Amino acid sequence: MLRLTQFLKQRHTDPELIELINLLMAGCKEIQTKLKDGALAGILGSTEQENIQGETQKKLDVVANDLLKLTLMESPLVRGMASEEEDLPVAAHPQGRFLVTFDPLDGSSNIDINVTVGTIFSILEAPVDCRGDEEKAFLQPGKKQTAAGYVLYGPSCILVLTTGEGVHMFTLGHNGEFYITREDVRVPETTKEFAINMSNQRFWDAPVQQYVADLLAGEEGPRGKRYNMRWIASMVAEVHRILTRGGVFLYPWDSREPHKPGKLRLMYEGNPMSMLIEHAGGLSTDARGPIMALQPQKIHERVSVVLGSRDEVETVVRYHQQADAAKA
Repeated sequence: MLRLTQFLKQRHTDPELIELINLLMAGCKEIQTKLKDGALAGILGSTEQENIQGETQKKLDVVANDLLKLTLMESPLVRGMASEEEDLPVAAHPQGRFLVTFDPLDGSSNIDINVTVGTIFSILEAPVDCRGDEEKAFLQPGKKQTAAGYVLYGPSCILVLTTGEGVHMFTLGHNGEFYITREDVRVPETTKEFAINMSNQRFWDAPVQQYVADLLAGEEGPRGKRYNMRWIASMVAEVHRILTRGGVFLYPWDSREPHKPGKLRLMYEGNPMSMLIEHAGGLSTDARGPIMALQPQKIHERVSVVLGSRDEVETVVRYHQQADAAKA
């Protein structure tokens, strides 16, 4: 069984990119250790601080963010980094080749109840004329990502990674090394499983209301089959399930904050997860166009997300197209 570095070398991955991915994994292993210790490490519960998103930070949000920052600062390959938990980008090495964006602990509301969380990351080439702490350096569409992935902290610790050629899964062994356990993952084209936060149903736009109502109608409804619903409140866990057995995940626009296009963050969640899903044969959209084609205007920009099995995502898009046509 090949270790992470061996596998990437076998796939002719850029050596500097391998070095950076290994560095990121060093930080993620530290986060995994903190999570395993839980209350013994004093990392459960919330702080009295809010992040740039206006969300109360969990103690481990802060710990994970600091661990990744300190780890990435060590590498001359990193020009700068941007975190979901930070107001502004942070500069590292002026001549660094790469920019890194990350959500240090996705699904952190699950920490205190010992349910799956994860770290999401994206790697970009740094523009030649930008400093690492300049927001404009990071404002690149998702299609320009060099690599993307996440680490899922569950019963086993799993890295899911793409460098632009397939999606691969690695499992952390007892010796502290990641080993390849699934190569060239493919998302099944069809599904009978969907994930959405039903508590927000009354706030959704009409096409999403209708789509979910048709799913719930089962065999007697227009979709002609019975669907199961899942919701873990951790995008890492939701996407991992889709990559493992198919499905569709939706976090749509809702009317509570109508000026925002969605709740999830384009740079830290939408783009990296879209890259993974699409390189595994699935689709990712904001319901009207590809997420990775969007030109970010700011590093904390939000986006509506529909991703997963190709046939189901295309169906969601069709519901929106029909609603738009009816308004025209």
